[in-house]
Amino acid sequence: MGINQCLLNYKMLNKEIKVPNIGEFKDVEVIEVLVSTGQLVSKNDPLITIESDKSSVEIPSTYEGEVKKLNIKVGDKVSEGNTILTLEVKEKNKEETKIQNEEIKPKIEKEKKIIKAKVERINASEKTAASPNVRKFARELGVNIDQIPGSERKGRVIENDVKNFISSRINKTEQSQERKKIIIEYSHSDFGEIEIKDIPRVKKIASTYLVNSWTTIPHVTNHDEADITEMENFRNSLTDTYTGEKKKITPLAFIVKALVASLKKFPNFNCSIDDIENGKITIKKYFHIGIAVDTPHGLMVPKIRNANNKNISHISNELKTVSEECKNLKIKKKEFFGGSMTITSLGGIGGSFFTPIINYPEVAILGIGKAEKKQIFFNNKFQTRIMLPLSLSYDHRIIDGAEASRFNNDIKENLGRNFAYKLAI
Repeated sequence: MGINQCLLNYKMLNKEIKVPNIGEFKDVEVIEVLVSTGQLVSKNDPLITIESDKSSVEIPSTYEGEVKKLNIKVGDKVSEGNTILTLEVKEKNKEETKIQNEEIKPKIEKEKKIIKAKVERINASEKTAASPNVRKFARELGVNIDQIPGSERKGRVIENDVKNFISSRINKTEQSQERKKIIIEYSHSDFGEIEIKDIPRVKKIASTYLVNSWTTIPHVTNHDEADITEMENFRNSLTDTYTGEKKKITPLAFIVKALVASLKKFPNFNCSIDDIENGKITIKKYFHIGIAVDTPHGLMVPKIRNANNKNISHISNELKTVSEECKNLKIKKKEFFGGSMTITSLGGIGGSFFTPIINYPEVAILGIGKAEKKQIFFNNKFQTRIMLPLSLSYDHRIIDGAEASRFNNDIKENLGRNFAYKLAI
């Protein structure tokens, strides 16, 4: 049967995908629309995410086809039976399908026999090498010898390999049982009233990255303080050229520019380590600064792209924009990736020094505490100065302590009045 004839065996139909029975969910908010008009989707691909007070759920597609019309948007309230979108699906003619199946069935059976023969030959050629005595020893211990890595030439398994394999499995079992015992040792409800709640979706996603970062990166944190007295005086003196009104520039905008200037001098801080197992690091020539944003949904880290090419006013405005987009779940997923280095600030909340976790695969993160007025010995006398706590966490595989201290010193210098003036231009 020719290609043109095969195409005639299909007809195009429009199918409305509706919200299915979602149990307790009723009039719940759409927090994500995961597809767009013209996009091809497969059966069971997620279409939207809805969230109630208790949990969030992804609604999958029940058909495969092309999205022709979206009926809802982020923020809409939906219930069972509401139309999500219209799909154009390709449906095969049943009679033609039956004829085609009869025609190709013999070919399929023939292919199956060929594949089976190839698999049998491969299995025979890759059979684990071991002596009859070692095979008997493994059988007596109830171990599949094909699962044991051999230490001899060409992977040949010897008796010690079997013993080591058994020993490792016993250790893993004991550790698993020990962890299980700790988990089930008591129930929280034994001590009083409790409430079980779902972890917010954003925090659930972030947890995987945080655990990976903390368990794979050897973190070291360098604590220091920057004297930002002159910078703050300069920032508060900025006025609009046309209106004469005071400019509302956030201190974080100055910190972003100061960080970019230091990254230019210390390129090791502007790299990624996702290929470190092969002895490679990626040095970035761009300067995309991640900003940790506190939202009702959890912590998000969008990027200020090409911060080296933007002035203080531009960065300050962009900080407000990305913060609002994160809080309203309008930010694109891609904006959470491709960063140079991240800044996480507790200045608006309080606290001084802390240990921020590196945003993998970056190699450093700068934590900012709340600026405070302190009595500092300055210019041969004690004076009241505004001091900003800095907490620099870095990957000790790539950055050593001396380099981290120099980097912190450079940031401190960049936040002084003379450099702050240059940054503002």
